[in-house]
Formats: sequence, C-alpha cells, structure tokens
Amino acid sequence: MKYADVHIHLSDEEYADCIEEIIAEARKANVVALVSNSMDLKTSVGSLKLAEEYEGLVYAATGIHPWTVKALTDAELQQTLELIENQRKSKALVAIGEVGLDFKYADIWDKQIKVFDEMLHLAERLELPVIVHSRGTTAKIVDMLPSYRLKKVLLHWFSNPISALQKAVENGYYITEGAPAVYSNGIRDIIKKVPITNLLTETDGPVRFFKSPFDGKRTTPAYIPIVAKAMAEIKKVGIVEIADQMMRNFEAFFGISLPR
Repeated sequence: MKYADVHIHLSDEEYADCIEEIIAEARKANVVALVSNSMDLKTSVGSLKLAEEYEGLVYAATGIHPWTVKALTDAELQQTLELIENQRKSKALVAIGEVGLDFKYADIWDKQIKVFDEMLHLAERLELPVIVHSRGTTAKIVDMLPSYRLKKVLLHWFSNPISALQKAVENGYYITEGAPAVYSNGIRDIIKKVPITNLLTETDGPVRFFKSPFDGKRTTPAYIPIVAKAMAEIKKVGIVEIADQMMRNFEAFFGISLPR
C-alpha cells in the first residue's frame, strides 16, 4: 500500500537538522508523496528547494500563512507573489498553501483578508489548487470561496462547524485529517460524514500530538498509515480501499500521477 501526506511543513526550522531522517521515515512507511506547505517567503523558498532535491517524493505548496501576516511587509508579499509566479511552470510547485484566515488574529483582520485575497487571485491566475487554513473561520471561508474561480480547494484539518461541512462537500472541496482521527470524537465524526472521495491524509508536522499512540513524539510522515487505518475503521472499509482511494484523491486534487 502507498500513502500520501498532503500537509506537512518540511521547510519548518524544527525539521532543519533532521530532514533526511524525516524523508527516510516517509519512505519506510510507504509514503510516496509529501506536500511541503509554507508559511512565508523563507519557507516557500525552502519548500521549493526540498521539492527539487527530493523530486518525485516532495512537492511544494507556497504562500503566506495568516499566522505570519502581522509581521509581513508589502515588499515580502510582493516577493512571495513573484516567486510563485516565476515557479508556475516548475514541476516542484503543486499548490498555493498554506493560506487562509484565523480568528485568533482578529486585530489584523483587514490585513489577513487582503493577503488571503491576493493568494486566491494568484491561484486563479496560475490555475493552482489552494490549501486553506480556517481555524474559527471555516463558515466564512466556505461562503466566500465560490466568488473566486478556483481550480481545487482543500480545507486542511477541518474541525468545525459541522454546518459548513455539507456546503464544502457540495462545492467539491477536499478535507484533510491527521493524527486526531485516531482519538478525537469530533474529528472522527467529520470523517464519518465526508465522502471517501473528498478525503485526504495529513500530519501537519512539526505540530505534535500528545495522546496515544503519538505521546508528544516528533511528528513524521510515518503517522500516515496509522491515520489511514483509523479512517478505514471509521468508514467501515478495508485499509487497502482507503489507501487506494487516497492515492486517487491525491492525483485528482494535485493533477499528479503517483507510482503504484
């Protein structure tokens, strides 16, 4: 069986000294595709470099995360937009991400909206999928996205509200879930409600998880088979069916053919 981690921050500083170990753990776990999501200009450059270095295994999603918007200068925003424009024809670049809105940063709400709008318009122009962060803002984002001509939308780590889930699925959006699929009743309920054709697996590393079997250990793509097994149990299907469907979903979302 083959697996994919569609949301991991490989260019994060926490992975800087152990990237070869992370890659080795992915390969050992049969994780054949890793999408390195970015937070800002520096990590966007880093994700692209990793995708070039580990071609055929690592792919880059580039953009500005709402957590980094407060310190973002106009110059850095323009540099990031130009970087992505210039890389459009590169096989390394597969999506705009991680971009979105976060309710915890309400004091810079207008700036968050401006940056998110820039990223979405860029995704329109370049016809790239979008990987969205939507903590506390999912309902608003699901309402606003149809006003853009977006190729594909992935709502990363969807947690609430359930009321926005049906609309997201009706719009053809994909949902990713990770380690909490093993122990969180809320996340497991979402997985139960999402069609298997709209699901994808993630780790969101280096974010750590503190419940068994993860217990605060370093997050790696080796978690993906555990997540897939949990999804199979929730959906009452075999692990082979889940793994195969996740591969098909990955290919449909990113437009990439993966080795079987």
